[in-house]
Amino acid sequence: MKKITDHELILKPIRFRDKTQWDEVRAINRDWLSPWEATRPQVDQNHPLPTYYGMVLQLNRELRALRSISLGIFLIEGKNEKLIGQITLGGIIFGAMRGAHIGYWIDQRYSARGYTTRAVKALSNYGFDQLKLHRIEINLRPENEASKKVAVKAGFALEGARSNYLHIAGDWRDHITFVKENPAVK
Repeated sequence: MKKITDHELILKPIRFRDKTQWDEVRAINRDWLSPWEATRPQVDQNHPLPTYYGMVLQLNRELRALRSISLGIFLIEGKNEKLIGQITLGGIIFGAMRGAHIGYWIDQRYSARGYTTRAVKALSNYGFDQLKLHRIEINLRPENEASKKVAVKAGFALEGARSNYLHIAGDWRDHITFVKENPAVK
């Protein structure tokens, strides 16, 4: 996979050379993102988080194996591509399930402009059209109003709730699940 383009938005794998932009965006948005960020439970504390370069290598391995497709969300500004977020089609399963889930984050300076919704739509279309997935989920915290709007505007329907679903901001948190299905896959 090289990239997915939607006018001035480009979804493409994050590279080593994106480190400066990545570090800047993550530093500026630390407080904005921390309530929604996945964390590691105590049982996993002995496994340190990878460096930026280790993360890129891991994302590339997952992409090649088609287990997870994690892409930077870049905005074309003049002749430059500015990193404004990240989106992942993860937990890809083929066979009888043919499903995956989407997770995302956006730079606060670019939120509420429709970029995240467009990225979700573009990656969902890729999952449905190219990978022939049947079902894609978005799992989010019930109090995350911005993410709820993204899911609904991207055509996902509320399916239900999951108790203590994911370790976020230091504890197991409840989530609600939004789903979109591909009617073309029979």
